Amino acid sequence: MAETAGTGGTPAEIEARIAQRRAALAETLDEIAVRVHPKTLMYDVKARAVETVDGAASRASAAAGRAVSSVRAQFVSETGAPRLERIVPLALVAAAGAGLLALGSRRRHS
Repeated sequence: MAETAGTGGTPAEIEARIAQRRAALAETLDEIAVRVHPKTLMYDVKARAVETVDGAASRASAAAGRAVSSVRAQFVSETGAPRLERIVPLALVAAAGAGLLALGSRRRHS
C-alpha cells in the first residue's frame, strides 16, 4: 500500500496505532476508575491510619523502653547489683507515705 502524504503511514498502520492508543487509554481509564473507587479510597485511608497508629505505637513503645531503662539505671548498677543507697531512702519515703495515709484513714473512721 502506498503511504498517504502527511499522515505518517499507510491506512492500516494508522488504524493499528489508533487501536494501540485506544487500548492504552482504556487501560489508563481502568486504572483511574480503580483508584477513585470508594472501596479503594477507604482501603487507602484505612491503610494510612493503621500505618500512622503503628508508627505512633512503635515510637511510644520505644520511649517507654527508654524511660524504663533510665529508671532502672537509677536503681541497678551496670553489673546488675541493686543500688541500696538509692533504694533504701525511696523505700523509707514510700513506707512513711503509706503510714500517713493509714493514719489519716484511721482518724476519719474514728
